[in-house]
Amino acid sequence: MSEISLLKRATAELIGTFVLVFLGTGSVVTTVLLIEGSDMLPGNSFYVGIDISAWFAIGMAFAIAVAAMIYAFGHISGTHINPAVSIALWATGRFPAMDMLVYIVAQLIGASLASFTIVAILGSRAVATGLGATAMFAGVSYTQAILCEAVATFFLMLTIMGSAVDKRAPGGFAGLAIGLVVAADVIVVGNITGSSLNPARTFGPYLAESVLGGLNLWWQYPIYVIGPIAGALIAAFIYDYVSGVKDLD
Repeated sequence: MSEISLLKRATAELIGTFVLVFLGTGSVVTTVLLIEGSDMLPGNSFYVGIDISAWFAIGMAFAIAVAAMIYAFGHISGTHINPAVSIALWATGRFPAMDMLVYIVAQLIGASLASFTIVAILGSRAVATGLGATAMFAGVSYTQAILCEAVATFFLMLTIMGSAVDKRAPGGFAGLAIGLVVAADVIVVGNITGSSLNPARTFGPYLAESVLGGLNLWWQYPIYVIGPIAGALIAAFIYDYVSGVKDLD
């Protein structure tokens, strides 16, 4: 991967995150419009009509987007498409600090462009749906939400380490394995925190919503930064300990 310039790899990360957020959050927007129409109430009440079958469909949309981008760009940028993943790989000595920072900027830009593109296609009714913005559901505390995001991202990062980072893993299955664990996370915890697992995935809808006169949920953003990063870091270090992969380097 080193022979590919940082600019080209960052561009792949931007596009990959764009596809993830467009297809993933776009499925949420479509679901909400189908269930409730465009006459939404404040807060996250637009998610009230989403049942387990809808969460399954949303989870599969995210899974397909993740898997497709892994197969499209994995050999170019590694397809992090998630600041928590880039930070975990940097923390375990697998990724240079400058590359990590450039990747994160590209991921945030890609996520933001995706949310604004959804609005460009659907108009103001998309803003009224919340643009797939993640938020705590009723009865969930701030601490519980952080823990939920950390646990769900732990599963994601553990799968990434075992199927994509560890060179001993069987080839060709990383996209499928990682996509499926994303789908499972969305199905199980979507109704708790929205199942972000990814600071960029939350950043894009938050930015577009606040700029375009929609919801202002920035006070919840630390949930989707602290939780995913903590979960990814713990998973990466535990995998290195359990697998002994560092001893083979």
